[in-house]
Amino acid sequence: MIEQLLMSFIASAAFAILFNVPRGTLFQCGFVGMLGWFLYISFLNLAVNPIMATLVASFFVTVMSQIFAKVYKTPIIVFSVSGIIPLVPGGLAYDAMRNVVENHYDLAVQLAAKAFMLSGAIAIGLVFSEVINHVIRKTRL
Repeated sequence: MIEQLLMSFIASAAFAILFNVPRGTLFQCGFVGMLGWFLYISFLNLAVNPIMATLVASFFVTVMSQIFAKVYKTPIIVFSVSGIIPLVPGGLAYDAMRNVVENHYDLAVQLAAKAFMLSGAIAIGLVFSEVINHVIRKTRL
C-alpha cells in the first residue's frame, strides 16, 4: 500500500511538471493524486465496485482541488488534472487495444467498455463536485 501511495504521488507530481504548474504547487498536486488513489484503493479493499470507487475518488480529488485552489490562490485545474492522473484507466485501454490487434474482439469489447465506464465515472465525479460547489456558493449569497 505504501508503495502504491508513493508511486501515485510521484505520477501526479510528474504530470504536474509536464503541465507546467507553478513550482510551489508540485507537492500539493502529488498529494491530491495520492489521496485520490488512497481513497480508490480503500474502497476496492471494501469490495466496492471499481466504477463507484473511481466516482468517489474523483469527487474527492475535485473537492481537494477546490480547497487547495482557494488556499494557494491557484486555478482549480492545476490540482484536479494532476490529481486525476492515477485514476485514469490507461492500462485497461491499452489492454483493450492490444486485444483488438490480436483479434480477440470479445475480450477487447469488455475491456473497452470497462475503460469507458471508468472514464465516465471520473468525468461525472469532477462535474458533480463542481455543481455542488456552485450550489453552495449561490446559497451563501
